[in-house]
Amino acid sequence: MSQSDATGNKVVILASGGGSNARCIIDYLRDHTSHSVLAVFTNKKSAGVLEKAADANIEGYYLPSKQLPNGVLDYAIAHQVTAIILAGYLQLIPPTLIDAYPDRIINIHPSLLPQYGGHGMYGHHVHQAVYDALEEYSGMTIHIVNQEYDKGLILSQAKTRVDDCKTPTEIAERVLRLEHFHYPRVIAKWLDGLKPPV
Repeated sequence: MSQSDATGNKVVILASGGGSNARCIIDYLRDHTSHSVLAVFTNKKSAGVLEKAADANIEGYYLPSKQLPNGVLDYAIAHQVTAIILAGYLQLIPPTLIDAYPDRIINIHPSLLPQYGGHGMYGHHVHQAVYDALEEYSGMTIHIVNQEYDKGLILSQAKTRVDDCKTPTEIAERVLRLEHFHYPRVIAKWLDGLKPPV
C-alpha cells in the first residue's frame, strides 16, 4: 500500500437496486483516487448491487430496512468510515445516522432538484413525471442528505435535453449516463475535502 492509499477516506455505499452507480463509484475510487469503498449495504435480498459488489471484491450485506441504519452505523464506527454514499437507496435516512455523520452522507437524485423531488419521487416515477410535463431538460442532482427527502445542500447538477425522448425509459437512459459519469467524480472531489476520523 502506498502512502497515498493510507491517507484516503473509507466509505460505504447504501443501495436498493441493480447497483450500476455503485459499481461505477467502486471502480472510479479504486482506479483514480486514494479513497476506497469498504462495503455495500442493501435492504433488498435480491438487489443486483450485491452481485456487483462481489464481482468487485467488495463486502456486501443485506439487512432489513429497519435494521440497516444501525447495522451501517455499527460497521462505520468499527471501520473508521469517513462518509456514507447513497446510490439508489430508497429509504429515508433516520436522524441517528445523520447525527452520527453530519454533512457526510451524499445522495444522487434523477432530476434537477428542487423539481421532481420528495417522498415517492424516485426512479421511473421521476422520469414519468418529467415526460408527462413535456420538460425540455432533465438531469441529475448530487446533494448532502438531511432529514427530508431531497432537500439537502446541492453539490452538483448536470442536465441533458429530453424533449425529443419518445418514452420515459429514454429519459431514464440519458439521465443514467450523466449519473455514471458525474457521481464518481463529484464524490472523489468531495472526499478530498473530508478529513478521516481521528
